[in-house]
Order: sequence, then C-alpha cells, then structure tokens
Amino acid sequence: MTTAVQTPVQSEYRNLPLESLTESPLNPRRTFDDAALQELAESIRTQGVLSPLLVRPKGPQTYEIVAGARRYRAAQLAAIGYVPVRIADLSDAQALEMSIVENLQRRDVHPLEEAQGFAALLGLEETAYSIEQIAAKCGKQPGYVASRIRLTELAPAVVEAFAKDEIGVGHALLLAKLQPEQQQEALAACWQESYGSKSKRILLPVRHLREWIEHNILLELAAAPFSKDDPQLVPEAGSCLDCPKRTGHNTLLFEGIGTKHDSCSDPKCYAVKLEIHVRQSVAAKPKLVQISTAYGQPRDGSTAIPRNRYVEVRQDKPQKKEQRDWPEYKTCKFAAEAIVTEGSEKGELRRVCANPECPVHHPKKKQQRTQADAAIKAEQEKRRREEALAQATGLRVLKAIGEAVPVRLMKRDLLFAVTQLTALLDERRIAVLIRQQAIGKPKDGEAPAKLLAAFLPKAEESQLGRVLVEAVILLSMRPETDSAKVLRDAAQNYKVDIEAITANVKQEFAAKEKAMSTKKPVSKPAAKPTRKTAA
Repeated sequence: MTTAVQTPVQSEYRNLPLESLTESPLNPRRTFDDAALQELAESIRTQGVLSPLLVRPKGPQTYEIVAGARRYRAAQLAAIGYVPVRIADLSDAQALEMSIVENLQRRDVHPLEEAQGFAALLGLEETAYSIEQIAAKCGKQPGYVASRIRLTELAPAVVEAFAKDEIGVGHALLLAKLQPEQQQEALAACWQESYGSKSKRILLPVRHLREWIEHNILLELAAAPFSKDDPQLVPEAGSCLDCPKRTGHNTLLFEGIGTKHDSCSDPKCYAVKLEIHVRQSVAAKPKLVQISTAYGQPRDGSTAIPRNRYVEVRQDKPQKKEQRDWPEYKTCKFAAEAIVTEGSEKGELRRVCANPECPVHHPKKKQQRTQADAAIKAEQEKRRREEALAQATGLRVLKAIGEAVPVRLMKRDLLFAVTQLTALLDERRIAVLIRQQAIGKPKDGEAPAKLLAAFLPKAEESQLGRVLVEAVILLSMRPETDSAKVLRDAAQNYKVDIEAITANVKQEFAAKEKAMSTKKPVSKPAAKPTRKTAA
C-alpha cells in the first residue's frame, strides 16, 4: 500500500495560462512517448484536462510544475490556453518527493529516470532521507529502492544498451551490482552469438547472467586465505567485514544474487589483498617453499616450483587400502611447509617434498614386480574389474556432465578455450574425448589430435561447451590428484546423480558376466582315422 505524502495545509485551485508555467528541473522524468502524448492531447481537446496539475510559485505570475509535465506538454499540443492547477507552497524536498510518487503511478517511466529520482531524494541536504524512508514514501520495498538507486552507477556502455532496450531491466539491475570494471565484461555475457545465414546476437535470460556473475565475478570469502577482518592489510580498502561490496554486508543491494555464500564482488580488490598476503607470509617465513598449482609451462621469471617437480604430502588419511602405498600419503625427512604463489589456490599453505633425491616421493627406478601366485592373481583380477567398473562409470558420468553444460559463451570464445585446452591433453585423453563426443575414429596412421583439431571449428556451440568441460575434467584427473574427487565435484556442480549411474553400470557388467558364464564352449568334432590303402 502506498504511503500518503503529507500535503501542505494551504493550497489553491485556479486556471492558469500555459505561458505562466515552466517544467521543474527536479522532475526525474526526462523522456516522453510521442504517440502517447498525441493520444492525451486528443483527449484534452474533447474533454479538457480532467486532473489538475500540481504547481508551486517561483516568481511573479510564474509557476513551476511539480506533477503534471506530461499533461502540460499534451495541453500545448492540443493548443488550449488554460489548464486547471493546484497551487501549493512546497520546498525542494517536498516537490521532488511528490514528483517521484506521482511518476511512479504513471506509465512509461524508465527505470533510469526512476533511479535518478530516488538518488536525488537521497542526496537532498534540506531533508535527510534514508532508503527505508524513501521506500515507505513510495510504497516500495527497501531492496527495490536500493537496487534502483544503483542504476545511477551503471557504466556508460551499459546505460546505452539499457536505453536502447538491448538489455532488459533485470539485466541492468544485475550489472548495477558490480563494480564499473566488471560491468563491461559482464555486459558481453548478456548475449549469445548466433551463426547462420546472418550473424546476430541473441539476448540470454537473466538467469544466465546471474549464473555467469556468480561463477566469474563473485569470490567466496570463506575460501580466502587472507584475514577478512584486518583493516590494515590494504588500508584504503579496509576490512572485508565492513565493505559494502561484500554480498553479506550489503544485503539490500545483493538481494537475489550470491546468497549461497558470502562473497566479494570486487575481484581487483580481492587480488590486491591476496598478493599482499602472500608477500607478508613469505617475508615472515623466508624458508617457505614457493610452489605453483597451475598447469602448463611456468611464466618467465617465476620463482615458484612447478607442480611436476614436487609432491604434496596429504594430511588426511587414505580412504582405501591401496592408497596406503601412494607417495602422497607418506612422509619423509625432506617434507617442508610451502605456500602457493601461482595458481587458483594462491595463498594457501601446503606441505610438500621437492627434493629430487628423495627415495619416497621421487624414486629413480620403478621396482620390478615379481610373479604373483594364484591369490595375487585373483586380487589383481578383482582390482581390474573394479577399475573397469570405475572407468565405465566415470565415462558415463563425464558424458552426463557434458550434456548438462549450458550454452552461455560465444562460439569464438568457446573455440579459443577448447583449442588451447585440448592442446595440453596427451594422446590417451584425446582418444577418450573423441570417443565421448562420437567424433569418429582416426584413419590408419592419423593422430587423434589431428582428427579433433579438424572437428572443433565445425562443431556447434553446445558441443564445444561439452568438450570444454570434459577436457577440463580430464586434464584435472592426473596421478597426483584425487581423480574421484574431481569427478564428484564436477557431478555435484552439474547435478549429475553418480549413484544412479554407478548402479546402472553395475547391472550392465553383471548381465555381461552372467551371459559369458552361461555360454557353453563349442567342441570341435574328432578327426576321422584315415585308412591305409594296401600296396
């Protein structure tokens, strides 16, 4: 219910000539629909102005329009001499408040104009308004007013797209929650390129932009290695606890986005704090081993040890019996504390062995296996079956994850990312990827990488998205990582039911084994004896 605006005690109704009226610079409404004005002008010609304009004195025989600019313009088009008005002595704050409330009850008010009106009320020095007070005056929720005011901080490119109706109000409200540096990048995520007979952009639903922001902009503070309550880490930024760019602190602004985790909406500030935290940690403990968790070649001048030259000593206990012999679950005299200085886990502390002479984590020769007896062979067969079952289940889960990948990126972006990523895969993983995507079989002597490279430029965007996610998962499933956890995390992210897939694969394996056990071997007929011919 709209809260009634307090009206002045003294007011006067009168008919005034149009030339004595002027439009108010305080009126947040700046655009008027020409067709709608013509319709109103035609109504005024036949019936007159039915609702008086609200005006206030501004000088001798001069009055400023507080509410009714649209009726005033239509009266000019209708070429009538006088209009009915209600004259009231109003302050700037009262005039602005009544103008905003009146405009909210009219049609065709653009959200940008509405936002400018709310912001003008909030910035008045004569009368101090809070967001809650403005919301009560206008009959809106505080979150509505806060998000609308934020529209006044949109980057110029976003304002232009919004004014041209290239994006909707839902897209604009989401973009307004971001810092100006991220708005331009997020604006490009609002569309999808369509390649057909004519290239065109397709506006994606608001939910796609929300998911893109949550995955690409927002950073979960619970995972941040630096202190969130230290105001001196970056003095100009202050502590994260009091930062208005934190979703958990400014709940009015970030309502409907990033609600699952308390997150930072300023990646630039987050990166600065993370870098300073790493420097302070290294300075406090000069013996910390600096490591990288990134894949590929280290950058030039990097002091971090690449991931293929150290073994992380895990602190948790092995979950399976065979894991007890894995190097990462063993300790040695060379193990030391380390800090990640490059990679997605930057700033985190680890314990690693980086000594190439360590016989536990860096053996020079593989031990030769001895001939196993019948019991060992049975155990090996059991393990082989479990591995085959796990591999089949994993491939099935990988395929389900690929099918669940939504299409958000443009084709050129997907093609670039997939091409660069698949170049890091070895031949075995590329063969798995080709089989998963049903691309075909390489010709005799043809490398799988060549077949994949020829296929990617012709693939649809949806298939490129699936290839991208599956390639990331395959690349992450390395000997030094917990492959099962990588697959579980991916399945959880894309809401894939691993248990159901595992059950189906087990049933298929059981059916095949049963069919093989019941199949009787075909015996060959005995050869007939040949008779010797008498000489």
